[in-house]
Amino acid sequence: MNPPNFRTFDLNLLRVFDEVMAERSLTRAAQNLSITQPAVSNALRRLRDSLGDELVRRNGAHMEPTPRALALWPTVRESLRQLQGSLAPSTFAPAEADDSFVLAMADATAAELLPGLMRILEAEAPHVSLHVLPLASRDPRKLLEDETLDLAVGFFPAVLADLAARAQVGKGIPYAHLRLYDGHYVCAMRRGHPLAEGTLTLDQFCAARHLLVSFSGRSFGFIDEALALIQRKRQVALTVNQFFTAGHIAAQTDLLTVLPQHFAKAIGSTHVLEQRPLPFEVPAVLVDALWHRRMESSPAHLWLRQAVARVAVKAYAPPL
Repeated sequence: MNPPNFRTFDLNLLRVFDEVMAERSLTRAAQNLSITQPAVSNALRRLRDSLGDELVRRNGAHMEPTPRALALWPTVRESLRQLQGSLAPSTFAPAEADDSFVLAMADATAAELLPGLMRILEAEAPHVSLHVLPLASRDPRKLLEDETLDLAVGFFPAVLADLAARAQVGKGIPYAHLRLYDGHYVCAMRRGHPLAEGTLTLDQFCAARHLLVSFSGRSFGFIDEALALIQRKRQVALTVNQFFTAGHIAAQTDLLTVLPQHFAKAIGSTHVLEQRPLPFEVPAVLVDALWHRRMESSPAHLWLRQAVARVAVKAYAPPL
């Protein structure tokens, strides 16, 4: 099959292909493009004729891409993205914008950052909206690649280590990050807990029953890693995936839990939870904003990143 003649090739066919690949549905692709479904089918037929490949096949209610389509799509999508970025306005006016951003963060991070972030939106960008998803992974790169997220905020040590290793050997780095703050953790327990009086010792901590917050569901977290370094371990009796849930349960049981230092204050739980310093060394949790580099030059995304950074600086500023 001869390659298509680009003098006569209709580049609009690639926009249709991109939408069909993203939606896996002719109907939804037609709606997104504001054209009819027969027009989408006709465009696919013309693209098949040009490329000599079926591209997508119907599988029940969905369209299933061929291997050629899967190989072609990332290049088509990135090329369309770059073209759109070149043609789009180079400025972003927050007061007039009606953009919607999707972020992912843990509930503890959201409790601390979102009030301030919403105040910025109310004052500077009243028509901009946010959709915040729970952070369910320490590696959100696929969600950023798939454009499910605009920005992820959290503790991503393995991701940053991988990006640093790629940079050292000269590999491309498709993700960027910004350090927001260093998080510190404390042991939390209910008011009146037997261990709430005096200094919490390492032996007491290890002998107690614990409630672990784990986004992945694993019953071994960074606290357990720190304990393993000094050849100690704790008893994890319950694992949940939200700090709010952990704080609520700890306030009503004898379970100990480890929470971000600012969390109890952020959710107004200081009257039901006691906090004690951890009786062993734990490295600071480095919280970063992570995004795909395709958004690097977007004025709207830059404004979002700067707004999140402004809130983080204010929220975690040391007391005077």
